[in-house]
Amino acid sequence: MEKHKGDYLKFLGTAGARFVVTRQLRASGGLWLSVGGEEIIIDPGPGTLVRCLSSRPKLNPLHLSGIILTHRHIDHSNDVNIMIEAMTNGGRNKKGFLYAPRDAFEPPDPVVQFYARVFLKEIGYLEEGKIIRCAGFKLETPVRHRHPVETYGLRFHLPCGNISLIADTAFFPELIEHYSGSDLLILNVVIFKDHVSDRIYHLNFNQAAELIKNIKPKVAILTHFGMSMLQQKPHLLARSLEEKLGIRVIAATDGFKLPLQNLSTSGSDILVG
Repeated sequence: MEKHKGDYLKFLGTAGARFVVTRQLRASGGLWLSVGGEEIIIDPGPGTLVRCLSSRPKLNPLHLSGIILTHRHIDHSNDVNIMIEAMTNGGRNKKGFLYAPRDAFEPPDPVVQFYARVFLKEIGYLEEGKIIRCAGFKLETPVRHRHPVETYGLRFHLPCGNISLIADTAFFPELIEHYSGSDLLILNVVIFKDHVSDRIYHLNFNQAAELIKNIKPKVAILTHFGMSMLQQKPHLLARSLEEKLGIRVIAATDGFKLPLQNLSTSGSDILVG
């Protein structure tokens, strides 16, 4: 695949966990990936459409090629139906794809509404070990994550390198092998440390550090912050982790844009937009 100099990843929101999302202490608009002429929105949570239209420059949903949900929880899927409408011009233009776990479509409580499905050109179910080939990229869902609903991380094989998103999950050691070889590693880090009395199906900061240390990406990005992570100031945590590991670590902020053209060479060459 030919490299595209304009390829980028934009964080339309970095909120994780219910209190940060419902109070909008951070936005919850998901990720916009532009690669090889394809425009994709990943995990369109509450406010995605507004974040697209208020971005500078504006991100036009009519230009979307498709939508991906890592799982059905509301902070990842709330705007999926309105984004289908926006992508297809209110259903006038049948186009685009939607890839999501099967339980996002299943009754009695599907998050993808039936009326919106007919607007799409393609619907695909994410499954463990699945590979999806599109015009501008190859997508792999290497392993089912450990989360209360069906959840998958994403591995994009792109002209600029390999981008992995470790979505919501409890830590398990096999994550390391499944996401090895990633040039860019994005991790949803909701909590700073586990609560003693609760079973938390999210990564904490120390577990994220362990994954970065062993996967050894060129660049790691922390996102999807809950309240305890915000209280610890993610940019300071990222800086300390970078100094400790010798790997570039970035704490994403709302609107953070990462050009991807130098991703396969060196993390130090990545320009932050």
